[in-house]
Amino acid sequence: MIRKLLLLVLKFYQKFLTIFSFGSCRYYPTCSHYAKLQFEHNNILLAFYYSTLRVLRCNQLFEGGFDYPQIKKDLKNVQYKKIDVKYWFIPTKKDNYLIIQSQDFKHGN
Repeated sequence: MIRKLLLLVLKFYQKFLTIFSFGSCRYYPTCSHYAKLQFEHNNILLAFYYSTLRVLRCNQLFEGGFDYPQIKKDLKNVQYKKIDVKYWFIPTKKDNYLIIQSQDFKHGN
């Protein structure tokens, strides 16, 4: 319930409030999209922690660039079938993955 509410707040921010920021995020994906990915794939406390760190780094003192969220996920016992890929999980360490959203995924929005 809290996760859905937070995702709704992020969606509202992305649709209506980002027009005031003039594309000022120094990272890709943007800080709000990064937070959305964190809240979809991490527990709420970790998502708040990582999203807050990311927003604090989004200023002139840091270079910016590509900064995909890292999540902890157990991908054992996955059933394989033809699917539309929404996210790519790229392994970094044992059970840690970078998460990258597929550009070809058709959103229902």
